[in-house]
Amino acid sequence: MTDLANDRLLRALMREPVDRTPIWIMRQAGRYLPEYRATRARAGSFMDLCQNPELACEVTLQPLARFPLDAAILFSDILTVPDAMGLGLYFETGEGPRFRDPVRSLDAIERLPVPDPEQELRYVMDAVRLIRRELNGTVPLIGFAGSPWTLATYMIEGAGSRDFAETKRLLYGEPQAMHALLQKVAAAVSAYLQAQIRSGAQAVMIFDTWGGSLTPRHYREFSLAYMQRIINELPREHEGRRVPVTLFTKGGGAWLEWQADAGADALGLDWTIEIAEAADRVGDRVALQGNLDPSVLYAGDDVVRAEATRILDGFPFPTGHVFNLGHGIHPGIDPDRVAALVETVQSYRGG
Repeated sequence: MTDLANDRLLRALMREPVDRTPIWIMRQAGRYLPEYRATRARAGSFMDLCQNPELACEVTLQPLARFPLDAAILFSDILTVPDAMGLGLYFETGEGPRFRDPVRSLDAIERLPVPDPEQELRYVMDAVRLIRRELNGTVPLIGFAGSPWTLATYMIEGAGSRDFAETKRLLYGEPQAMHALLQKVAAAVSAYLQAQIRSGAQAVMIFDTWGGSLTPRHYREFSLAYMQRIINELPREHEGRRVPVTLFTKGGGAWLEWQADAGADALGLDWTIEIAEAADRVGDRVALQGNLDPSVLYAGDDVVRAEATRILDGFPFPTGHVFNLGHGIHPGIDPDRVAALVETVQSYRGG
């Protein structure tokens, strides 16, 4: 078994005893930190930063140098997988990610390759190996990927979307083509996460950012089923220790019971559900991660502390909670608010 100086995250994800609630923050390495912005400027572009293992390692470790967090999360992007499938990812200033070659037909879907993670995505695996070495057993490293449904929306739309017009057109008009795309993307994501685990990721997370855009029936058929397939294919032990899997569907609070049956060890919660209600609905079948509204961090330290304490008070079990935001930290957040949040969680001992 790999020794870790701090294994609270892994223990909490497995609902094992911990001395306190662990905390990490989605997008904890990012634009709210001046040191990240400096490294990003040196890299030249966001994709250059992602594709440089040394710089990706540097920004992964930056928040750990600033805050006593309980985990590192690989610095990368969910869209590296469709980029490796040949869609031509680029970033438009002020407009986010775009693909030069979106896929909107069965013919285009059938031509998509499933990338070899040690070839087309070797830069990610090199970053994972380097980060693990630099962490030197201090805290665990979390790997991640986007869900097949979420990646498919970007691959079909060619960019982010508010109404997913092209995606829903394919789903309703050519469901067999949508399933063909999701099957191929699921195979790519499964191989990608397996490679991250082999390279040193000690926990993994599946981000289903746009699963909440679906009807309940379509969520089960087009999103959850493919995440469940990936979970079933992952090695659940590596280096002599369980590799926990967290499933996170933004806007998916209505479907927690289904998610709890999908085989993940933990569920991520956004801020649209009370953690006490979530815990009541899923019991101790899975751990829960979340779920502070990121916008709370725009307020003063007293508000941050009060809101964090309210969530901690709301979790009813002695273990099985990983404190996090309900989604990624916003770029305009003052790092001092993050420091107040981390200190609040780490000093909390319950009532």
